[in-house]
Amino acid sequence: MSFLNDFKNFAMRGNVVDLAVGVIIGGAFGKIVSSLVTNIIMPPVGLLLGGMDFKELFINLSNKPVTSIAEAEAAKVPVIAYGLFLNAVVDFLIVAFCIFVLIQQISRLMPAPPPAPPERKCPFCFGTIDEKATRCPHCTSHLTEEHA
Repeated sequence: MSFLNDFKNFAMRGNVVDLAVGVIIGGAFGKIVSSLVTNIIMPPVGLLLGGMDFKELFINLSNKPVTSIAEAEAAKVPVIAYGLFLNAVVDFLIVAFCIFVLIQQISRLMPAPPPAPPERKCPFCFGTIDEKATRCPHCTSHLTEEHA
């Protein structure tokens, strides 16, 4: 029973649940971006480049002639579907840009962290010590106010 309790405690920790929500939202966001690229961005780009459909750009690796990726898949003809790869690259760039903008905006909203206190050194061994320490943890010397 201890194993199950440990797993439950692990799974219900805030950061695990937050991660799960982030993955689910990220997956949904990825579908939206893929649709944006495939259905909205790439058709005008293809039109500007002479009516090209990026989804149908491929290199046939066999001697059997095919005119589309669907035809190649039905005939089990090996192809390099570089048009689909270009769509995936554009998807990635849009997602990366959106994440960059989101993180940039979040960092603007977050207050700046307070500056770190200056490092305090032991006057005897020069080891780093906590500012409230009365004894050096390295050499065990007593620290007085004059050594602060």
